[in-house]
Amino acid sequence: MNNVFNFCAGPAMLPPAVMQRAQSEMIDWQGRGVSVMEVSHRDKPFMAVAAKAEADLRELMAIPNNYKVLFLAGGGRSQFTAVPLNLLKEGEQADYLITGQWSKAAYEEAKRFRDVAIAGEIDMDTKPIALPTDIKVRDGAKYLHYCPNETVDGIEMFEEPNVAVPLVADMSSCILSRQIDVSKYGLIYAGAQKNIGPSGLVVVIVRDDLLRDDLVVPCIWDYTKQAEQGSMLNTPPTYSWYLAGLVFEWLKEVGGVAAMEAHNAAKAELLYGAIDSIGLYQNLVAPSCRSRMNVVWQLKDESFNEAFLAEAEALGLMALKGHRFVGGMRASMYNAMPLKGTQALVTFMADFAKRHG
Repeated sequence: MNNVFNFCAGPAMLPPAVMQRAQSEMIDWQGRGVSVMEVSHRDKPFMAVAAKAEADLRELMAIPNNYKVLFLAGGGRSQFTAVPLNLLKEGEQADYLITGQWSKAAYEEAKRFRDVAIAGEIDMDTKPIALPTDIKVRDGAKYLHYCPNETVDGIEMFEEPNVAVPLVADMSSCILSRQIDVSKYGLIYAGAQKNIGPSGLVVVIVRDDLLRDDLVVPCIWDYTKQAEQGSMLNTPPTYSWYLAGLVFEWLKEVGGVAAMEAHNAAKAELLYGAIDSIGLYQNLVAPSCRSRMNVVWQLKDESFNEAFLAEAEALGLMALKGHRFVGGMRASMYNAMPLKGTQALVTFMADFAKRHG
C-alpha cells in the first residue's frame, strides 16, 4: 500500500497519519470500549469533538467571529438547492458565474427554485481556455455564486470576482488548499470528500447577516435553524465530522494552510512542467487559470489512452482517467497527496512518452 498513490477526484485520499489514528481508535475510542460512531452526538465527549473541529477550522482559515460554521449532512451538490432557498425569497434575484461543469450544475439547480441568471460564462471552444472577463451582475441581485476550482475541467480562479454583492463560493475541491480572506465572502460551502474528510459531510461558512428567518426552507437545510442548534437539528454525520477534526489537527501539525499552499504549488508546477515539455501530452487551459488541485491533460494520440492507464495502475498510480465529460487524464492532487506521488507520476509519464511518443 505504501507504493500506491490515489489521484481520485473524490472521494479522495486522506492523510495516512489520519487514517492510522482512526484505525487505532476504531473500536475503542478514548478508552470507552466503543467506537466514536457509536457515541451520541449530544453526549459531552462528541460535543467536545465537534467544538474542537470548529475551533481548528476557524483557526486554519482565520474565520471572523461574525460567521457561523455549520457541519451538515450531504455534499456540495446539496447546497446547490440549499443556497438559493436560504438566501432568496420568491421574487428576489441572484446571479451565477459559470466556469465549468460544477458551477453550471449549481446554476441549473438554482433556477428550478428561484430567479437566477448567468453573469458570465466560460468559452470552452476557444483554446487555450480562459476565464470570462466580463462579469455582469444584475441590479438588485442578492449574491454572485461561483466555483473557484472546477474539478472536471481543471480550471481554477485565484482571485475573487470584483463585484458589489456578496460572494457565494463552492470550494468543495480547493478549501484549505491555499490561503483566502474569508471576509470577502458572504457564504462558502464545501463537500468534505476532497480536502476535509470522507463523503457525507458538507461544511458551510455563512456570514451572520445572511441568516434569515423569513423563508420557508426544509429544516435540515435551514442555515438559521442549524446555526441555532449547533449543526445538530438532526443527527449529523458524526464519523465524518470526527475524521474532519483529525484532518484539521493534521493540517495544523504540518504548518497550516500556508504550508499546504506551497506544497500544492510545488506539485502543480512539477506536473504541468512535464505536460508542457513532453511532446505526447497537452493541456488546453491558459496557464493563469490552471487548477492546482485537478490537473487535466490529454495524450495527443488518444489511441495510447488505455495503455497509459493500465501501465500507470500497474505501478500504483490510481484513478488517472479523466472525467467522462472531457476525457483524457486527470490527476487530483489534494492536500493529502505527497510530493513523491507527483514525482512518481511525472517519472512514469516521461518513460511512457519515451516508449510510445
